[in-house]
Amino acid sequence: MTLPANEYLKRILLAPVYDVAVNSELTKLVTLSAALGNDIYLKREDQQPVKSFKLRGAYNKLCSLTEQQLQAGVVAASAGNHAQGVAYSAKIKKVQATIVMPETTPDIKIDAVRRFGGEYAHVVLHGTSFDQAKDEALRLSEVNGYTMVAPFDDEDVIAGQGTIGRELLEQLPDLDILFIAVGGGGLAAGISVFLKQLKPDLKIIAVESDQSACLQAALIAGQPVPLPSVGIFADGVAVKTIGSEPFRLCQQYVDEVITVTTDEICAAIKDIFDDTRVIAEPAGALSVAGIRKYLQQHSIEGKKIGGILCGANINFHTLRYVSERCELGEQKEAVFAVKIPERTGAFKQFCELLGGRTITEFNYRYASDGEAHIFVGIKLRFGKEEYRQIEHVLTQSGYACFDLSENEMAKLHVRYMVGGRPPSLISEHIFSFEFPEYPGALMKFLETLGENWNITLFHYRNHGAAEGLVLAGFEIPTNARQEFDQHLQKLGYQYSEQTDNPAYQFFLSGSAST
Repeated sequence: MTLPANEYLKRILLAPVYDVAVNSELTKLVTLSAALGNDIYLKREDQQPVKSFKLRGAYNKLCSLTEQQLQAGVVAASAGNHAQGVAYSAKIKKVQATIVMPETTPDIKIDAVRRFGGEYAHVVLHGTSFDQAKDEALRLSEVNGYTMVAPFDDEDVIAGQGTIGRELLEQLPDLDILFIAVGGGGLAAGISVFLKQLKPDLKIIAVESDQSACLQAALIAGQPVPLPSVGIFADGVAVKTIGSEPFRLCQQYVDEVITVTTDEICAAIKDIFDDTRVIAEPAGALSVAGIRKYLQQHSIEGKKIGGILCGANINFHTLRYVSERCELGEQKEAVFAVKIPERTGAFKQFCELLGGRTITEFNYRYASDGEAHIFVGIKLRFGKEEYRQIEHVLTQSGYACFDLSENEMAKLHVRYMVGGRPPSLISEHIFSFEFPEYPGALMKFLETLGENWNITLFHYRNHGAAEGLVLAGFEIPTNARQEFDQHLQKLGYQYSEQTDNPAYQFFLSGSAST
């Protein structure tokens, strides 16, 4: 049985979250407001003791349990902010909590859970994915009688998150549009069911990563449906299936859903830093990414716009990746491939055509006696329209070029690999993989694939997540492709074939036909 809206209103108003949570500040983003022509405000959930909003829902859930349930203990599965919220709440309530985390979880997150929970938090490392950790948490719940503290699909958790809506209404009662990040949907559900009852004219827009848009998929299907895979960069919203109750509430109370790219999220992290000097985690910057994108797409001026910085638990090493990608997200940089003649002065002539613009990156590769292939990054002052003008000038001057600014494989791998081609034509196939970051992952890969097929290319990147990103090439005879596909399935890693990707064809393929 689902809760009626007025019952959520009651539970949110009476939620005892302020035993542990703070009424977080609403900060005006002065620089971003001036740039976008609206008053933009950010709800600062990074100010919570665990640096995210998850504490509200976790504590509210524990407060709803009976004394018998508290004595038996609780269990949760999480690799991130929910785990820390449960651990902190358990310590305050003096309840034994078992937190099941994947073996791939970075040490910084495991240590944080143990620090927040102290003697009341017992960490269990199980499996290499969230789904495996969740299954183990459910098993422990059944065997030991623990109460499961769900991260989002729970009425009391939703009500706890909804207290943010209560604060927003008090802090900015004339708010016009609110942007809320969506992973499992608990945050958007709790805030929207509260605000829409009291301020029905408020427009609420859900923001999802385009690599984990489970709400958008559910709205299309009319019910929660699992995504085949999710991206790992914004791990705080990397949820395959939206919760049933969050979906019901979002379907009723959220006005629109938009998606944002990884580059747009990186640009939003920089936007937040520029105005607050706070470094948001990727999921925490989702609402600001949505604000920038939505306001640039629509003619909206002079409105009061709100977003929620829902978390700031970022792995420090992720910043290297964010710095690389933020200018692409702001459309202040373009990266593209060009064929230039292999002759003296060709590079100088090419640079002259760029009209004095700043070159941010230049990778050169001799391709034949007649031409060279280059990977170029340039600084833009006027966004994508300026790149289209550059592209027109280059094309008119006889240069073959194409934009790589939206080509994920080019930005993750190829820009670091320009220069390598096999010396002769081979039957090469290229695949991208998500490698779990745990001991033995590479050996499993090599034992499953490397002993059967010749590896022709291998490039690994990790940006502080639980999975590394791998680009690998294999020499696969045509008559062996079915057997190779069977070994891919046996491997069990997320993968996609990239053989036809133009970035590979242009810079790395043994074929000279591109």
